[in-house]
Amino acid sequence: MTTTETLQPGFLQIGHRGTRGLMPENTIPSMQKAIELGANVIELDVHVSKDNKLIVYHDESFNPDYTTMPGGGEIPKQDRQKYTFYQMNYDVIRKFDVGSKPYPAYPQQQRMAIYAPLLSELIDSVEAFTKSRSLKPVYYLVEVKSKEKTDGVEQPAPETYMKLMMDVLDPYQLGERLIVQSFDMRPLQVLHRTHPRLTLGFLTGEKALTFEQNLAGLGFTPEYYNPHYSLVDAALIAKAHVKGIKVTPWTVNDLPEMKRLKSLKVDGIITDYPNLFKDLH
Repeated sequence: MTTTETLQPGFLQIGHRGTRGLMPENTIPSMQKAIELGANVIELDVHVSKDNKLIVYHDESFNPDYTTMPGGGEIPKQDRQKYTFYQMNYDVIRKFDVGSKPYPAYPQQQRMAIYAPLLSELIDSVEAFTKSRSLKPVYYLVEVKSKEKTDGVEQPAPETYMKLMMDVLDPYQLGERLIVQSFDMRPLQVLHRTHPRLTLGFLTGEKALTFEQNLAGLGFTPEYYNPHYSLVDAALIAKAHVKGIKVTPWTVNDLPEMKRLKSLKVDGIITDYPNLFKDLH
């Protein structure tokens, strides 16, 4: 038995893609900065490359809004599908720059030449970072990116995908420090069967489906129910807590809204700006 239980944060201060508001998202420097700012959980997104490497990036292909070609050229938006990760080997993916181009949606982002890292590389770097600074080990909130209609094109089928991902994650023995979430119920259902002790979270932004309908669709009770913050009210929190489910809404970038949600007794908050946590009382 590890000591992970003693590390359980009381309130989850979750840095979305690290600290997307301040650093290039889903990069190692973004994760380190989030931790420096007080995040006790770092959220990241995973995809699979053509050569079955687990990489950290949000979209299924390079986003031209903040990514440039090797050498600095623009990615033509009409050609974006040519840069789908599941159709590219990682040695090619790594040469693209995800941090130098100005990103108007996040004007406070520090610009730097940086690449999309491997999942293993990111965890290695974060673990070394916290240890070297005598900080508490952080939790990892890993989001599986997949859609049923794109199986075989943008990602492997769920069984294969989850085996590839857990082959990377299992050796770290993160215990309670690993939470896997997804909008796609299928990978969560696979993991519930193959890794019954793994902490799982269901993501939703869908107003048309109720809390009860989503749980029925999943077929099991997840440890986390993570809705868009606009869907969170006292009734939802009460229903979740009765079932022992924690609620950590996304993505909350406004301090008054963060305070409102905390007053409703959410269990954590996902934000692009972990620097706001210091003012959340």
